Amino acid sequence: MKYWCYGICLLLILACGCVAGEERGEAGDLREYLLAAVSYAEMHGKEAALVEFGKPDGAFTYDGWYIYAYDDDCILLAHPYEEASVGLNRSGWTDSRGLPVIRIGSDVAQAGGGYITYLYPRPGDAGIDEAAFSTYELKLGYVMPVDDDWWLGSGVALADLTWDEGYPPVIRDMVALVVDGTAYAGREGDAAALTEISDPGGRFVNANGHYLYAYRYDGTLIGHPHLPEMIGSNLIDREDQYGMRMIGSLAATARDGGGFVVFIWPNPEEGNRDELKIGYVMPVDDDWWLGSGVYLSEVTGEYTPIRG
Repeated sequence: MKYWCYGICLLLILACGCVAGEERGEAGDLREYLLAAVSYAEMHGKEAALVEFGKPDGAFTYDGWYIYAYDDDCILLAHPYEEASVGLNRSGWTDSRGLPVIRIGSDVAQAGGGYITYLYPRPGDAGIDEAAFSTYELKLGYVMPVDDDWWLGSGVALADLTWDEGYPPVIRDMVALVVDGTAYAGREGDAAALTEISDPGGRFVNANGHYLYAYRYDGTLIGHPHLPEMIGSNLIDREDQYGMRMIGSLAATARDGGGFVVFIWPNPEEGNRDELKIGYVMPVDDDWWLGSGVYLSEVTGEYTPIRG
């Protein structure tokens, strides 16, 4: 039997956007959804909560939204679409581009909770196929501790954050910049494009602070408006604190035709603190590619501390 009080709460959160007003599925709604789940766990106890969170038809599994639960060692405790993985240590699991989502989620939850972002399939009639990399899409997640031993998370496709507009404006702006840069390179040629990309006052540094960067597929930086001293350097082996080789992942994505990659990168506007960043890349030709990025804090308005 579903618990009607939680069902009504979820209905209000998911269908009406009770936190953020008229728009459906905004970031604040996701946090409220997690708060409701944590409250449920505190009220009914861990065992009952895990049973409920693990049901594909449970009170918290609604319209594509669901709760997953992990302990602090990254062992999966409940997931309505990954029953076969319950009990497994998922600390080594990465999304389709190499982001160690579970480790990051665990660290953020143990630090008090917050927003994360990653790539993951949305559930369908047959559940979720984690091996189907072509179905992965950009998601906004939120994680929250229940107590000192376990935590909860959930996520929503970022393209669903508003009714009809697709991605939030800051992401649409960034993607448009990459598309414009690729078209410019095709029209004007490599030399002109790389000169313009590397100009801090050029057309590819816009009013929102977004800019383009350019690399060869081997990881050599060949264009950047804010790192002129690094142009010509090969960064293919650069790793973040979790061991993700972000330039290699970006290059591979561009070679595959382009798309989103989530990675960790210092934010120069915030004292070079490490933040999750949503990158978008496109190939220019067989020799080089370009990309841009948006920090997660630009989407949520909040900073998610990343383990140093």
